[in-house]
Amino acid sequence: MPQEIDATRIPELSQVIATALEQARAAGATQAEADVSLQKGLTTTVRLGEVDTIEYHRDRGLAVTVYFSNRKGSASTADLRPEAVAETVTKACAIARHTAADEYAGLADAGALARDIPDLDLDHPWDIEPEEAIERARACEAAGLAVDKRLRNSEGATLTSHRGVRVYGNSHGFLAGFPSTSHSLSCTLVAEEGAQMQRDYWYSVARRPQDLGDGGAIGRRAAERTLGRLGARRIATCRAPVLFSTEMARSIFGHFVAAIRGASQYRRASFLLGAAGEAIFPSFLQMQERPHLPRALASAPFDAEGVVTRDRELVRDGVLDGYILGSYSARKLGLTTTGNAGGIHNLLVSGGPQSVEFAQLLRRMGNGLYVTELMGQGVNAVTGDYSRGASGFWVENGAIAYPVHEVTIAGNLREIYRDLVAVGTDIDEQGAIRCGSLLAGAMTIAGE
Repeated sequence: MPQEIDATRIPELSQVIATALEQARAAGATQAEADVSLQKGLTTTVRLGEVDTIEYHRDRGLAVTVYFSNRKGSASTADLRPEAVAETVTKACAIARHTAADEYAGLADAGALARDIPDLDLDHPWDIEPEEAIERARACEAAGLAVDKRLRNSEGATLTSHRGVRVYGNSHGFLAGFPSTSHSLSCTLVAEEGAQMQRDYWYSVARRPQDLGDGGAIGRRAAERTLGRLGARRIATCRAPVLFSTEMARSIFGHFVAAIRGASQYRRASFLLGAAGEAIFPSFLQMQERPHLPRALASAPFDAEGVVTRDRELVRDGVLDGYILGSYSARKLGLTTTGNAGGIHNLLVSGGPQSVEFAQLLRRMGNGLYVTELMGQGVNAVTGDYSRGASGFWVENGAIAYPVHEVTIAGNLREIYRDLVAVGTDIDEQGAIRCGSLLAGAMTIAGE
C-alpha cells in the first residue's frame, strides 16, 4: 500500500470496507458495519536539554461487526490484506452465531445516517523532521528553566504530531471517511526551595501546527506555575467556596457528561438517573453541543455509527434537555440516538450574560480555595459523592494569598452543580468540553 496517510487513501480504505461488508452479507449476516483507520505520528521528548525519547508510530486497524438478526459478533485486525479481511469477517460471524440474542442490537436507523459530509477543516499535516522537533522541544524547556535558578530539574518538554484517516461503512449503504490531525507541545518543570520540591506544567494542542502556542511562552508559563507552588502549605479543615481553574472545571463537567450518557442511564448507574427535564444547574448556566466548529478538537461530521451530528442545546437555563445517546442506548431507553456514539462533540459551557472575568470570580469568592490540580478518582457515579485530592491557592479577601497542597475537597455533585455561583470568561478551547473557571459554593476542604 502507499505510505502516505491522507485523503487520497479514502478510496482504498473504502474498498476494504466494501469487501468486508459483502463478505459478511454472503456469510448470512443480516446487518454489518466496518471501521478502518490508518494513523502515523511523531513524539519527541527532551529533558534537561538532552534527547530523552524519539518515537515514530504507524498503526492501522480494521474492526468488523456483524448481526445475525439480534445476535452480534465483532472482530478486528491490523492486517488489511484481502485474506486477513476475510478471516476477520469469518471470526465475527462465528462469534455472532454463539452469542445471546439482544433485541436492541443492530445498526443505527438508516434515516439517521449522515448524507452530506461537511468539510470541517480538520486535516493540517505537519511534515516536521525529528531534528526540528527536538530543537522546538529543547527551546521550550530552556525558556522555562531560564526563568529562575530554583528551577533545577525538569520532566521534559514533549512535541507530538499526529495524522490519521478513518473510514466507516455499513450495510445501510453508508460509506464515508475523513482525515484529521492534532499537534501538541508541553513542558513540565520541577522547582526546589529548601526541602520543598514542586512541579507543574503547561501545554498547547491544536489541529494546525501554526495554531500551537509559542514554545518559549509555554515554557515560561510552566515555570511561573511551578514557582507559584513553592512554599505550599496545608490548611485547617473547613468549609469554603471552591474556584476550579479552567482545566479542572472541565473535569467537573466531565462527570456530568458521564452521568447523562445512555449507558449510565439504562444501567441505572448514574446520580442523574432520569434527570431529563430537571433543573440540574442554576438558571444562568447554558450548555450547547457544536459538532461542526472548524478545526475544533472534538468536531466530527458523523458519529462512530455514521449518524449525522447536529447542533444541540443540552442544558437550557440550567435545565437538562436530554441524554447523550448512541443507537443502542437510545433503543434501550425508548428514545432516539443523538449522534453521540463515541462521545461528545464540542460541549460549550457558559454562564450566559452572567459570565465574569477571573478577577471578578476571586472577588466574588472572597475567602476560599482556588484549585489548579486534582488527584485521585474518588467519584461515585451512582451517588454523586465527590472526594478528590487537590492543590492550588488559598484566597483571602478576593486575592490569592499563598499556595496550598495536601488537601481533599469533598461534596456531592448534585449539590455542587446546584450551588454553582458563576462561570468565568477565560474559556479553554483545548478539549471536547470548552469552559471557563468555575466558582462553586461551599465544599468541605479537609486539611490539618
